[in-house]
Amino acid sequence: MMTESFSLPANGSFSFKDRNALVTGGGRGVGEAVAHEIHAGGGCVAVSDVDIEAAQQVARALDPSGETAMALALDVRSKADFLAACDAVADNWGRVDILVNNAGYAKRTPTQEISPEEFDEIVQINMRSVFLSCQIFSEHMRENGYGRIVNITSLAGQNGGTVASPHYAASKAGAIMLTKYFARYLAGTGVTVNAIAPGPIDTAKARLSEEQIARVESEVPIGRFMRVDEIAAATALLASDRGGFFVGATLDMNGGLYLR
Repeated sequence: MMTESFSLPANGSFSFKDRNALVTGGGRGVGEAVAHEIHAGGGCVAVSDVDIEAAQQVARALDPSGETAMALALDVRSKADFLAACDAVADNWGRVDILVNNAGYAKRTPTQEISPEEFDEIVQINMRSVFLSCQIFSEHMRENGYGRIVNITSLAGQNGGTVASPHYAASKAGAIMLTKYFARYLAGTGVTVNAIAPGPIDTAKARLSEEQIARVESEVPIGRFMRVDEIAAATALLASDRGGFFVGATLDMNGGLYLR
């Protein structure tokens, strides 16, 4: 009996040869790590960010020639920006195979001080953006018969998190539900939609006090924050050809904080 073959590049990453990806919020942190992971596997990567200079810096680090990496200005609150980004990648490389919805925003305003405007802003960035991007990119992917969409959500969307505010937790819970909806909607089309729900990530330390960092580390059974390369590796699995049987899954990456 013949088995399906697959290859891994020398660095151990999943192979993304002949695949084209767009990563939102790719100018730093998790998005930057994901962009490097996919590019290291042989993929072409469009690094998008509201901070175009940050995106350009990452794209240049991936490929100074610009042949296999490009930077795009993208505000995830804007449907027009998503449409333009999809067109830009398709025009440059022929199609979009992979979408990683990583861009997000957290604000730790005391609950009683959250204004309706701030609530709406968090929901627009963290949840409505997932709807808009999935709506736009999934149609493009369906036409090509292939696609991988990975939504970076949060532990906060599952259990309220450790230091999260209510609007952040609610928006990430909504992103998880949108993942499930689009996964079922697209099942059988060649397009998969999945999510990752990370717990505390080391990039968050810059926004926390020493006391908060110590408290979080004491609460995480594994005893530390997650590294960005670890979430990038999980994203690569879901975004790869070998991840085709994940449909509507939410991968828990929380160091044991939340066990299901």
